[in-house]
Amino acid sequence: MPKPIQRRDLLALSALPLLLTQAQTQAQAQADAQAAFPRPGMNLRYVVPFAPGGLTDVMARLVGQQLASRWGIHVVVDNRAGGSGQIGADSVAKAPGDGQTLLAITLTHAVNVTLFKGRASFDFQRDLKPVALLAGSPMVVVVPAASPIKDFKDLLAQARARRYNVGSSGNGSPTHLTLALFAELTGADFSHIPYKGGAPSMTDLIGGQLDMIFSNMPESIAHVKGGRLRALAIASRERHALLPDVPTTAEAGLPALLVENWTGVMAPAATPDAVVGRYASEIVNIMAGSEIGERARTQGFRVDARGNVAFAAYLRDEIERWGRVALAAKITPD
Repeated sequence: MPKPIQRRDLLALSALPLLLTQAQTQAQAQADAQAAFPRPGMNLRYVVPFAPGGLTDVMARLVGQQLASRWGIHVVVDNRAGGSGQIGADSVAKAPGDGQTLLAITLTHAVNVTLFKGRASFDFQRDLKPVALLAGSPMVVVVPAASPIKDFKDLLAQARARRYNVGSSGNGSPTHLTLALFAELTGADFSHIPYKGGAPSMTDLIGGQLDMIFSNMPESIAHVKGGRLRALAIASRERHALLPDVPTTAEAGLPALLVENWTGVMAPAATPDAVVGRYASEIVNIMAGSEIGERARTQGFRVDARGNVAFAAYLRDEIERWGRVALAAKITPD
């Protein structure tokens, strides 16, 4: 006589289709991730949303070369400048999540979340996924060599008494944000003059058309070393090896002025987590290597490699911090 079917057996049978569906979904996800993994001969498009030759472009090319040699893939750096970095970011946000597209980003993109809220054709935090943080570069306060401002304490004493002409790489750029933070901390008022990039602003500063710039270190260090500019302070917790005689902003009397322009890597949001993790691990290893680390340091970068989880937390903090500064200073995009 057949054994009666127990209630627990009926429950197990009823759950079987769901378990099979979950197993099939997991298997498909694993297969999709495996198919998207970087493989020899694959083409990787590494989008840099700025012009060739800039800080972000230099770092992306260094990393891209290493990925190509390590994995046997073809890496094409695609410079898509314009829109304060939004044009290139938009192209990656709308790209398929097949593991064949990466995006270089900077502090600019963190503040763009606030500046372009309701105006962008994509959602930075929803449509893109953090991969890795590469390196950072502290901001440097620089004036012309002939400037009557001799040091940072001199600047703090004079900034409230007169209105200086201060250049930047554009509205909402890291150089502009540093100026805005300085003004917030000191109560000083400046005439902000935005340029279309760091190079033309440096030219006018050297020529005396500007009083100062809160500069990206790699853009100004050669001029400081060459005696054309004077560095008053570096906006970091520690002195920099390339400018050992320049005090930090804390040493010079303004410890809250800590600003580092960083560069990192994002991927389309649909990219499988396993693929993002593979890229993150490899990029962190690349940045830890002596060759790329030394090349980065000689250009003024501080290697600060972090994987996708740590970078995601860092990016959230940067979006919040600079969003507040931008709103307080009423900054709008160019």
